[in-house]
Amino acid sequence: MAQQHEHATPPQDPRAFWEARYGGDQVWSGKVNAALAALAEGLPPGRALDLGCGEGGDVIHLAEVGWDATGVDLAEAAVARARRAAQERGVAERTRFVAADLSDTASGWGPPDDAAAPGFDLVAASFLQSPVALDRERILRHALTLLAPGGRLVLVSHAAPPPWAPAEFAARGHFPSPTDELAMLGVPASGDGTWDVEVAEERTREVTGPDGQPGALEDAVVVVRRR
Repeated sequence: MAQQHEHATPPQDPRAFWEARYGGDQVWSGKVNAALAALAEGLPPGRALDLGCGEGGDVIHLAEVGWDATGVDLAEAAVARARRAAQERGVAERTRFVAADLSDTASGWGPPDDAAAPGFDLVAASFLQSPVALDRERILRHALTLLAPGGRLVLVSHAAPPPWAPAEFAARGHFPSPTDELAMLGVPASGDGTWDVEVAEERTREVTGPDGQPGALEDAVVVVRRR
């Protein structure tokens, strides 16, 4: 006889989870992800897309350095906060924020219907990892199809749990290596006729923990360029 799980916790609805997460005070600092800023520096500005944009820090930074930037997030509360921040920082005309489910690739989070600009020059996904359901592989593989020729996907992910995380958090989380990320994207590490792998490495950054303790975080950083 099958084992009964009378008190099993039902899966949490992702939209409800993220709306609650962003429904109170501001969550993030508003600063750009440092790895994305460094990787985008020196690239000619064009059209950019940020997946899981949260409160818009990366999108706003890209707009400030000349990009036309779109951010997409599941939470309406996050998108509303991002729009206000873009207005306050004077880049509302260079930004576009969309509340949409990234797992639904037909939900309108692709580029605007503009035949003169058929794709994005930069697609960024900074820490697109979730404690609730997220079809990450589907999202990122679809994102590859939105790149214009010469466009880049910049993927920055948690490669290990923070040192202060409880053991159960580390045990249930998935922390990909750069090799894992390339395999998930379906891109050979040496590149192929469609893709060049420009970066695939782990990077360490120094941080301050929640109780003021110093620590180091490990990130998996991957950049692939469409030929």
